Amino acid sequence: MSAGPLSAADGPARPRVTFATLEALKAQGEPIAMVTAYDYPSAQVAEAAGVDMVLVGDSAAMTVLGHESTVPVTVEEMLMLTAAVRRGLSTPLLVADLPFGSYEGSDEQAVATAQRFIKTTGCDAVKIERGGSSVNRARAIIAAGIPVMGHVGLTPQTAATIGGYRAQGRTAEEAVALCESAIALQDAGCFAIVFEAIPTAVTDAIMPRLTVPVIGIGAGPSTDGQVLVFHDLLGIYDGHAARFVKRYAHLREEMVEAVTAYATEVRSHEYPQPEHGYGMPAEEAAKLRAILDASTPPRAKRA
Repeated sequence: MSAGPLSAADGPARPRVTFATLEALKAQGEPIAMVTAYDYPSAQVAEAAGVDMVLVGDSAAMTVLGHESTVPVTVEEMLMLTAAVRRGLSTPLLVADLPFGSYEGSDEQAVATAQRFIKTTGCDAVKIERGGSSVNRARAIIAAGIPVMGHVGLTPQTAATIGGYRAQGRTAEEAVALCESAIALQDAGCFAIVFEAIPTAVTDAIMPRLTVPVIGIGAGPSTDGQVLVFHDLLGIYDGHAARFVKRYAHLREEMVEAVTAYATEVRSHEYPQPEHGYGMPAEEAAKLRAILDASTPPRAKRA
């Protein structure tokens, strides 16, 4: 029986997305829809929209914390954001990014950090970047009973060492290295892998060699699913937008217009109006004035 695409139209009875759900969607060729979220309201939107997976990405460093890269975000900040997202979700699978510096040092560090995320936030899995030594970290975390999502291609945590925010795998040699990293992460036990900013031809060549779901972001249409940053697809974030970003709305402009209208009405005394206030029985208001006049006379107005 086909699991079928999952959508908000299924209502409250929509089954919770599991790792088996993702495997079934891949097997049936049903694309997997994934978005990032960083707080309770955005999680509620993702839930209502019927996406399959939600990532609390370390991109929060830029989209909600105002940093210029993902590197500065801390474990404590990511724990807080992930817990907030968890409270807004009931159906999508929830994955949390392990931030830079929280898992690379040793297998013990990686396991301890991943355990904190699972115990503290209730997320379903964690995500780490790169191949190389990260393969060992992924293997250790998985051995400790925690599902891991891998991430190859453009890895923002180490952008400075790979030539900045640019597509990866543009030469045959680089593409082979990406393929080897992806296969190594799969062999380590990752339940899924993110491909970021990889030429479409490279993705097309690697996909037949992988059995786990692959989620693309700027990696072409042949991946098993796609992920976009919440603030990018809604047009909230005003920073640089990567080539792969598609704006499905321009909410920042509407937000600025709305707040500007509010400020204008406050300054012109158009807001609030009587309907925005609360009433009080006339006799109680008169009693209040009498009490105050007797105890605290009004101050004299300044000349």
